[in-house]
Amino acid sequence: MKSAWFQKNFIIVLIIDILLLAAAFYSAHLIRFDMDIPPHRFELFYKSLPLVLVVQLLFFFYFDLYRGMWRYTSVSDLLNILKASSVATLSVVFIFLLDNRFEGFSRSVFVINWLLVMFFVAGFRLMVRFYFERSAGHGSFLQVLRAFFSRGGGSVTTPVKNLLIIGAGDAAETMYREISGNTHLNYRVAGFIDDSPVKIGKKIHGVPVWGPISEMGWIAEKFRADELLIAIPSAKGIQMRRIVEYCKQTGRRYRTLPNLGELIDGRLSVNIIREVDYRDLLGREEVRLDKKQIGAYLEDQCVLVTGAGGSIGSELCRQICRYGPKTLVLFERSETLLYEAERDIAERFGEVAVIPVLGDTQNMDQVCRTFDIWRPNTLFHAAAYKHVPLLEVQPWMPVQNNILGTRNLVEAAKKYDVSRFVFVSTDKVVRPTSAMGASKRVAEMLIQNQNLAALGGHPRFVSVRFGNVVGSSGSVIPLFKEQIRRGGPVTVTHPDVTRYFMLIPEACQLILQAGAMGRGGEIFILEMGNPVRIADMAKDLIRMSGLEPDSDIKIVFTGLRPGEKLYEELITRGEGVVPTTHEKILVLRGNACDMNVLMQKLKLLEDAAVMQDADGIRMILRELVADYHIPDSVGQIPEKAIM
Repeated sequence: MKSAWFQKNFIIVLIIDILLLAAAFYSAHLIRFDMDIPPHRFELFYKSLPLVLVVQLLFFFYFDLYRGMWRYTSVSDLLNILKASSVATLSVVFIFLLDNRFEGFSRSVFVINWLLVMFFVAGFRLMVRFYFERSAGHGSFLQVLRAFFSRGGGSVTTPVKNLLIIGAGDAAETMYREISGNTHLNYRVAGFIDDSPVKIGKKIHGVPVWGPISEMGWIAEKFRADELLIAIPSAKGIQMRRIVEYCKQTGRRYRTLPNLGELIDGRLSVNIIREVDYRDLLGREEVRLDKKQIGAYLEDQCVLVTGAGGSIGSELCRQICRYGPKTLVLFERSETLLYEAERDIAERFGEVAVIPVLGDTQNMDQVCRTFDIWRPNTLFHAAAYKHVPLLEVQPWMPVQNNILGTRNLVEAAKKYDVSRFVFVSTDKVVRPTSAMGASKRVAEMLIQNQNLAALGGHPRFVSVRFGNVVGSSGSVIPLFKEQIRRGGPVTVTHPDVTRYFMLIPEACQLILQAGAMGRGGEIFILEMGNPVRIADMAKDLIRMSGLEPDSDIKIVFTGLRPGEKLYEELITRGEGVVPTTHEKILVLRGNACDMNVLMQKLKLLEDAAVMQDADGIRMILRELVADYHIPDSVGQIPEKAIM
């Protein structure tokens, strides 16, 4: 393999620099002598030229001018050119001063030469970068030169698309630099659009801010925009809906940057650009986190996450890795989900030791073996059955998984001295009408009472209660999208049914924050904003697909399913809720129950679950959860499924 020293591109670059330096030295003489160099000065020019070239090239090497790629010429490269040319000029002056005290030489020639060297060398490098940015050129440096100096300034085989960036803030500027500096992206930024009167008419890197968002249509038409990019990660729901509506009116493809809460590391790049989704219309605000407080209990620790392959569990794992745990144990019963989660996290966070464990919380021996081997400091319990109608006809399943599985983890956490136990709960525990909601409420009671039994000791047991998350497994949004794709109809249970929604990353960030705040015994409640009518959500999704509800896609109301409520709540009447130091987290301390009674009822629930006694399970749950309402119709497993 040939050394980079002898590579073709390097030879070409070196030859070009020699020509530029010689031209600068000659031009300096022409300027000094008014374009008429005397004969004896010509003789001195030819004698001194080799020395000047050698000294300048030596300092060009010293200041690494041949290590960078010209297509990525930056301010640091220009500073290196300034340093190299300045030191080289001073060195040449010093050499001539020692040799002949400048006899016969014009001192101003060296000053003019210094200026011309910077202008020629820096100018040519910037010209190459300009070529790559404007033409999306590819290939070797020799091919670039041929294309640049060919008639018409070079041709590009791949057509370049005109892109309008909506927004003229930091995110938009970052996207412009990313797009302009990436030669593999066949895009040219035609301009920016922003509502700020201060920004309209100004330029960002030489590209104008054409006008407000309301004038997007004629701007896109005038400048022949092929695509639109929404670069306002902080946009609220109302603002995002307005922008999307104007984008749709242009008839052009539009995409967006994720909400700030979705960014794992906070960095923006072209790789995160995606299609506009319903989560963008929610307009959830960025979560403020006390990273120091969270890092204090996660950094260099062993953390175990149950349900690590699920939507909440996998995102929890990604968020946890931001704080540098020593080991992350992924506990998951689904082989496929575990494999996907382990691969994703290992690729993103190579510095964290990721341990995949294929296991079930209902298997006490397996749970204890995992705890014995890895000795986790912190446990996030996100594993749960949560599909309400499905579990309503098989209530023994949430009992076995949500209650008895949690009990196993509680016992293991106490036995192996886990420092923190964070239980992921749901808003369906409040005045539950389903076996799933009641089972999660019993699990909350178990968590809280275990902590109160040994207040001040280990582990610190806390629960975190919140509503639906956009994009989770079993979420209604993927169902609606699939129904729209098939041409409808979109099925909604009831015209007035409402649900709370938040983003998965937002929920997970707040879970980590609540885990840091917990001292033991608390039930933390996440601020969910305003409830969303599911019928309105269906209409929004239909419109985002370029169709009209009830005209192109019908909406059919099917009636509430077994165990479902018309609306969800986060707080039971009488629970003492108080604010915390975090604006999006509330805390309550529910009433403790008799621990002996609770454990006796759990034993009865376990026996009833083994017998698959649905009515018996519901009666015991009703005794444990006073406000559990058993629905009149709970559904049955179809006979064909039993036969």
